[in-house]
Amino acid sequence: MPHLVILYTRNLDAETDMKGLCRSLCDTLLDVRDEQDGQPFPTGGTRVLAFASDHHAIADGRHDYAFVYLNLRMARGRSEAVKKATGEALSAAARAHFGKLLDQRYIGITLQIDEGQEVYDVKHSSIHPLFRKG
Repeated sequence: MPHLVILYTRNLDAETDMKGLCRSLCDTLLDVRDEQDGQPFPTGGTRVLAFASDHHAIADGRHDYAFVYLNLRMARGRSEAVKKATGEALSAAARAHFGKLLDQRYIGITLQIDEGQEVYDVKHSSIHPLFRKG
């Protein structure tokens, strides 16, 4: 973990590179450092997924509005400084990606970070071992 899920209106597909956004946000998460200059998010567990919505209703419907919802889910245990730095870094990356669109069309962007104790959590991965040291 972390898992960043992006929900967005499909009307953005022709105007922006969502695959590029996913890569940028994944790299942003991997670049975050904690107070000891360590990597608080494991490389093998960092995932960014984007899903387009074919059906949506936004505001009054008078314009071709667009919306992007970014939800980062992470397990508990990271410091407040790491959480804040993560939010600021993701926000800056999203703003950089959508900057021109924000000037050209009506678009809303929301970033939320959720943290909590899972009721049930199981993981099966052949990715994590690729990044384990020693």
